[in-house]
Amino acid sequence: MDKGVFIPDGDEVARSFLKPENLVPEHISKVEPYNEQVVEWVKQGAQATNIFNTLKRQNPPFEGSYGSVLRFVQNIKDSIKEAFIVLDFEPGEATQVDFGSGPILYNPATGKLQKTWFFVMILCSSRHMYVEFVWDQKVKTWLRCHKNAFAWFGGIPARIILDNFKAAILKACRYDPVVQRSYEDFAREYGFIISPCVPRKTNHKGKVESGVKYVKRSFLPLRDFRNSIVQVNKEVRELVMVGGNRIHRTTKQMPLRVFVELEKSALQPIPQEWR
Repeated sequence: MDKGVFIPDGDEVARSFLKPENLVPEHISKVEPYNEQVVEWVKQGAQATNIFNTLKRQNPPFEGSYGSVLRFVQNIKDSIKEAFIVLDFEPGEATQVDFGSGPILYNPATGKLQKTWFFVMILCSSRHMYVEFVWDQKVKTWLRCHKNAFAWFGGIPARIILDNFKAAILKACRYDPVVQRSYEDFAREYGFIISPCVPRKTNHKGKVESGVKYVKRSFLPLRDFRNSIVQVNKEVRELVMVGGNRIHRTTKQMPLRVFVELEKSALQPIPQEWR
């Protein structure tokens, strides 16, 4: 399997947990007036494309975007899953991302000690994960962390579930969040759906939060952080590989074995120019 990618020192950035005071007000999706009908169509197995085209034929015609319909439909599917306590995901279906607070390290670019953060991406089916320590929270590294994670996995999931970080989501909403433009373009280019957590519904991100806790409990304590951020990233990925060969508490399987045998082949291929 892939060994991962080199992480240049002093130039990595990431996203901290979204603070409550930074949450922006929700707004109403343009799909909301058609809620009951769309729910019924989803239950009948209609695809988002067909639902969008049907709404455009309404009188008056639907004025929202295809992306808003796609997210609305996905949230309905998620709600149906929750109603029947279906918590598992198909291989390659989805991954979750989040950030945790890291240690203070020496930054050679500034010549000063500096706080770090760590980015976590977990494949929802196998529970195999990618972890990267970074210096700050700029949008460009939010995207770079995604690319590094995709390279680590050797493929791209169909959907990314995330909290409402301002680097990714400009306005939180249950069905029609406003996505940060560069992230939306990135998702369109590399073929995955952005699926923000429903505001104030924390059970939507349980898998990745367990990954954050794993790093905090298994990697951060009792460790002397005098190494460079490059070395710290090397060490945390060694931890990920060790953890991947242990029985997962929830799935009762080894994440790496499930990943290699089932999930890796189900991921979308990485664009040729990355290789």
